[in-house]
Amino acid sequence: MAKYIVRYGAMRFIGVFSARAKDEYNRDDKVIIRTKRGLEVGDVLCEATDDAVSQLSDPAFGSIMRAMSDEDVKQTVHMVGDAQREVETVRRVIGEMNLPMQLVDVEHLFGGERIIVYYLAESRVDFRELVKSLASELQTRIEMRQIGVRDEAKLLADYGDCGKPVCCNTHLSEMPPVSMRMAKLQKATLDPTKISGRCGRLKCCLRYEYDTYEELQRDLPPIGSDIVTNSGRGRVLNHEILAGQLLVRMEDNRNIMIDASDVLTVLKRGNGQTGGGSRRGKRRDKKDAADESGDNSQSNSDTPKE
Repeated sequence: MAKYIVRYGAMRFIGVFSARAKDEYNRDDKVIIRTKRGLEVGDVLCEATDDAVSQLSDPAFGSIMRAMSDEDVKQTVHMVGDAQREVETVRRVIGEMNLPMQLVDVEHLFGGERIIVYYLAESRVDFRELVKSLASELQTRIEMRQIGVRDEAKLLADYGDCGKPVCCNTHLSEMPPVSMRMAKLQKATLDPTKISGRCGRLKCCLRYEYDTYEELQRDLPPIGSDIVTNSGRGRVLNHEILAGQLLVRMEDNRNIMIDASDVLTVLKRGNGQTGGGSRRGKRRDKKDAADESGDNSQSNSDTPKE
């Protein structure tokens, strides 16, 4: 029995799904799958080889029921129209109950077994009466899911500043934490309007090359190091990491750019901070470390109700 990796759902979940008997599928084939949520439409990405599955973090599992038929396509189009009306219904009921929550999107599963309401809220919301009212009006099971602003972009955003579809809406199945330290290391502009994505948080792409920058930086003398070069003694002021170059202030107060290979020896290793490591710089580093663990994190609280 063949297995395939399939992407499905408004939140772009990825799972491993078993095909029936001798059924075979190719990349980008549209299929009807059964997940723990019910029947859904999925996109085949590739065969579920051991190497491919090892790249996934906590994948879902299920089965592929069939390839998507013309009748399934018609039902999907009809379902999209229903979802638009359901958004209006949910927004109206939330307004009538004056609940402190912001509706983001409504996902209508293919089999009609469930409607998932995605919303933003600053605190926990008692939506029990809301669920009862919606279940009565829409005649199906209602699941409420609280999301963060990054998930909101994943659901609604289209294109980024680069002119391409936003990463969270295409190939990213998980959104990693991103900190200002990553932008500083890559010498990206620190203008918040230019390094923030559609969600208002730091762009996910700042993390793509961060590991490479860190690896290359480890081979360079830290900023503040006293070194001996072919041109004499000096102190490292800054790095050009990708070029493998150092900005060095020589003993005669000249600032010159040299290749890292020109360093003969390191007399004293610096602390890596521009300006000698002031208290303000240390506080800023601590803040960056805190940002890396907390900034851009998702605030998901799955609370299904019927």
